[in-house]
Amino acid sequence: MVKIRKISGILVFALVVFIVFAGWRLFGSNTNFTENKKSFYIKTGSNFKDVMVELAREDIIRNPGTFKWVAIKLEYDKKVKAGKYVFDKGSSIYSIIKRLRSGRQTPVNLVINKLRTKEDLARKIGADFECDSAAFMKILNNTDSLRKYELDTNTVMTAIIPNTYSIFWNTPARGIFKKLYEEQEIFWNKDERKKKAAGLNLSPLQAYTLASIVEEETNKDEDKGKVASVYLNRMETGMKLAADPTVKFAMRDFSLKRIYYKHLQYPSPYNTYQHAGLPPGPICTPSISTIDAVLNSPSTSYLFFVAKPDLKGFSNFATTYNEHMRFAKEYQQALDSFIRIKGDTLLP
Repeated sequence: MVKIRKISGILVFALVVFIVFAGWRLFGSNTNFTENKKSFYIKTGSNFKDVMVELAREDIIRNPGTFKWVAIKLEYDKKVKAGKYVFDKGSSIYSIIKRLRSGRQTPVNLVINKLRTKEDLARKIGADFECDSAAFMKILNNTDSLRKYELDTNTVMTAIIPNTYSIFWNTPARGIFKKLYEEQEIFWNKDERKKKAAGLNLSPLQAYTLASIVEEETNKDEDKGKVASVYLNRMETGMKLAADPTVKFAMRDFSLKRIYYKHLQYPSPYNTYQHAGLPPGPICTPSISTIDAVLNSPSTSYLFFVAKPDLKGFSNFATTYNEHMRFAKEYQQALDSFIRIKGDTLLP
């Protein structure tokens, strides 16, 4: 009898140990990475075998055999969902499978700052999301697709307001563009922006395009509204905008530090030295603050501006050409002096 009780005790102890071990395997820490968080991507169309291969390649699970057994028991092998999933260090097998099975993704924070071309945007989308840059470029260059948004291949970048957007990683290219366009609609319907643009005789697309020029002209918030007023006055009086940044964009040479006469001859509808009015589309994605600076620009009689001779990035504004030439001469003398001094410091 004593022997039977002893055997029973051993069996009970073994059962308890097994239950504790199984519970630890199932609910205890089972990650194999050292970072605090680890991103895991499941491509569209993947099956359970693909998931197991990727888990092994990324070395995420400490006990893949147990993971596979539990996943099959919980029928995750039949419910694989694409997306980006972020796991915390120390996550259990159960919590990982539960997240994957539910499809509870971690969205990508798409951060858009200043971009100059459609190619720049497509490369960024391709780097951050499952869809590649070619798929997104196809959207940006598809006249038929853009028509329903009342955009074309020149104005399409006006749909991009620099900001941070939360979008699921496996969202297709058309879905990403639709999201950005909808956010742009919300932007223009806030703070009377459409009304302010109309007050300047501009559509939102035109205001955005003008803001893109201002964005490239100055990074000084204090000057942005006045720069905008110069271009608004030029348009009103029939003058050409003659904006240097539009020449750089036309030539696709953003490394140019100074624009010379030979550059002004470059044939392009974006060259505002050759063509009156705004270019066909924006030359960059202007910041929200720059767009608002244009919409709230002061009423001035300025027709010219040039950098101040202190070379701190601010501008002198002028109403007459003679006044402008005086400011321009002061700036040129200061610049020549700076270059000369800088050159001397570089001499051996």
